[in-house]
Amino acid sequence: MAGRHPSRRLVRQAPRPGGVRGWWQRLAVGIAFCALPAAALAAWEPSAPVDIVVPAGTGGGADQMARLVQTLIAKHGLMKQPVQVLNLSGNSGAEGLLAVKEARGNPHKLLVTLSNLFTTPLATGMAFNWRDITPVAMMALDPFVLWVPADSPIASAQDAKQAIHRQPALSLKLGGTGAKQEDQLISVLLETAANGRLAYVPLKGGGDVAKALVDHQVDFTVNNPIEAEAHWRAGKLRPLCVFDGAPLPYPAKLSNGSSWAAIPTCMSAGIPVQYLMLRGIFTTPGATPEQVAYYDQVLRRVRELPEWREYMARGALKPSPMSGGEFVTWLDRTENFHKVLMREARLNAK
Repeated sequence: MAGRHPSRRLVRQAPRPGGVRGWWQRLAVGIAFCALPAAALAAWEPSAPVDIVVPAGTGGGADQMARLVQTLIAKHGLMKQPVQVLNLSGNSGAEGLLAVKEARGNPHKLLVTLSNLFTTPLATGMAFNWRDITPVAMMALDPFVLWVPADSPIASAQDAKQAIHRQPALSLKLGGTGAKQEDQLISVLLETAANGRLAYVPLKGGGDVAKALVDHQVDFTVNNPIEAEAHWRAGKLRPLCVFDGAPLPYPAKLSNGSSWAAIPTCMSAGIPVQYLMLRGIFTTPGATPEQVAYYDQVLRRVRELPEWREYMARGALKPSPMSGGEFVTWLDRTENFHKVLMREARLNAK
């Protein structure tokens, strides 16, 4: 079945934040932002309630981030208008992406983006590209962890690799969010590393994925840390390895004397896969530089709060603040990276 898998060259890493290398012809937000005086940038503010659209189900990483932003804005009075969260998860998040695209000219909608910003259009062939909406800010990059139930006989990443290789094809199940999205992409790379086949079980969101593993409906998941953290603390799940090039930088003890920093990398177990998910904020097409600047400064204030820093540590997210032209350049490079990865994994639309 080798032909069904991506190249054996498995070391894949999302582009890291870098310097400004170019500009985006359709949305020179970074240039316009810099050209405006401070008084002009402060002139606009929302005149109606603001929706934060989540293109995923409840309980997952994007949903948790959106609800925290909502809570912190209200608690600290960062906006005069109220904020509400809308989960539009249909068709692997396409519902939410298109809802924001179609709200051109309405500056009262924000979108919490995952990497399905790239994978959903590639997997479905839908008429959407990240350039159709307006980038505001990257909030963080989110790693993935390989999880098993706490009572699983699979005790390490090496055990998992051997089990996937030795068990009959499709006998072991891996649960993930959506179809042909980030979780399934990682599962294909995991299969290739182990030279075996997993049965991929698509679920609605990260919360459902974690619960399915707790309930032994699946054998593995590749949830983000924040999506499984509560179950790990409760002794119901066990992390095996993190899909990144270095251990997570959070040494605080969380579960049975262990910490995020104590989780080995999957690469150290012979699973050479690295993948980080985008956690960013966009707004609607046609947003003005003043509107983008307003939301950017609100989000900057959110990231300065102690509650936000606690959330980052609890969920083992990587602080990666970015906006303007730098963010646009990163998005362009990361889109190209996903085009290659989705093609190799054979998850593109036919």
